[in-house]
Amino acid sequence: MKRRELLRAGMFGGAAAALTPAIAGAKSGGAAEKQDDAKSELTAAQRGVDASDELKGANWKPVFLDEHQNETLIILSELIIPATDTPGAKEALVNRYIDLVMAAETHENQKSFLGNLAYIDGESMRIYKNSFRYLSREDQDDLLHTMAYPLAGSTWTGEAAGADPGFTNFDQLKTHIADAYYTSQIGMKELGRDDNFTHGVYQGCEHSDGSHK
Repeated sequence: MKRRELLRAGMFGGAAAALTPAIAGAKSGGAAEKQDDAKSELTAAQRGVDASDELKGANWKPVFLDEHQNETLIILSELIIPATDTPGAKEALVNRYIDLVMAAETHENQKSFLGNLAYIDGESMRIYKNSFRYLSREDQDDLLHTMAYPLAGSTWTGEAAGADPGFTNFDQLKTHIADAYYTSQIGMKELGRDDNFTHGVYQGCEHSDGSHK
């Protein structure tokens, strides 16, 4: 199933609503105007807005993330799922999808996601004295490697076992990025989806009545 079909099916209806807020019409006693008022209160998804078209637009702007957070997310997503012989997270517009979904998320989940991004930047500033997006590719890779493979709790280092905050924040971001990528058309094609539906002709049961075993 293509992303736009999922949107139309309502799976991401709440996220789609973030793109086009309802416009309240002037209320009046006329039946036609009341009908217009009712339509204006529908979500974008209920009005048939295709959010995938909005995501692909040349003039797209984030509705949840600020410019710095969005650029950081683009770099992170491309480092986690880089372009190889198939397109990577950047081509799949992973940052735009996540921005869309997060705009419709609960405050708690929004805060958690922004905290994940802030942690990456905080560690970057602590170690390299610069924001993550401005580091060299080598330093970006090194920083993420230390988070993906922490030494805390290792029997080699003797450090106390426990949840490593770097790993936790990185793993949560990685999950968001992977989910966004593999629900995109590009990601689903990488999984083998070719959009061809060849179910053939349905054949009913060929046994005569009472002859089933």
